[in-house]
Amino acid sequence: MRSGWDTGRTMPAPGPVSVDAPVRLVFDAPTVGMPPRHLADLDPAGRRDAVAELGEKAFRAEQLSRSYFAGSGLSALPAERRDALLSSLLPELLTPMTHRLADRGRTRKTLWECRDGSRIESVLMRYPDRITVCVSSQAGCGMACPFCATGQGGLRRNLSTAEIVHQVVAAQRAVDDGELAGGPGRVANVVFMGMGEPLANYRRLLGAIERLTDPVAAAPDRLHRRARPRHQAACRAAPGRTSCGVAPCPGRRAA
Repeated sequence: MRSGWDTGRTMPAPGPVSVDAPVRLVFDAPTVGMPPRHLADLDPAGRRDAVAELGEKAFRAEQLSRSYFAGSGLSALPAERRDALLSSLLPELLTPMTHRLADRGRTRKTLWECRDGSRIESVLMRYPDRITVCVSSQAGCGMACPFCATGQGGLRRNLSTAEIVHQVVAAQRAVDDGELAGGPGRVANVVFMGMGEPLANYRRLLGAIERLTDPVAAAPDRLHRRARPRHQAACRAAPGRTSCGVAPCPGRRAA
């Protein structure tokens, strides 16, 4: 564990935890509180369909994708249609509550609040040879591991694909804006070791991996991840999944 890392604080549990009432193992996450549809929930074809539903040409999907993933701005979008496109396909998902720095500014932990009030964490880390972001896949955790404060707090809900992806997008923006010590760089590694058991949110996890590794879906000049995503979990209780990691994305090798 890196020096200066432990602040002694954890995410507030969804409810009171009693030692007299052990937390149950939960695989079926509640569906309440899920955010509205977001561009990052959709593959390129789904984005074209979404803009068509709004009466726009298909090329607007690529403009929105570059605006979100690559930070290219909104000037390419017509002013009279901008608000409708943003509210329909780029709703706000996560609000940063606190940033905590360690390692002389080379590590930054962020506490996020979701639209429904759930709170999650992500960690941005600079190493000598890479920049890594550790992201959450669930709000809370249903695995009930006795050694884990998050697991003992219980599972509030799964994160959406876009909520997972947004943690990576925000990490790259932080690096671009000079909020991580060490100068400019590229977030080249993503690990799913934040809050939650990734394989218990398998479908949305796989969707996030596909968005981040697809050169079309993730704007090839900025956010496309060439490295293979990796999964690491403290438990191996995810139903119907092996302990070796995630299934291969179409046309790609397994992690």
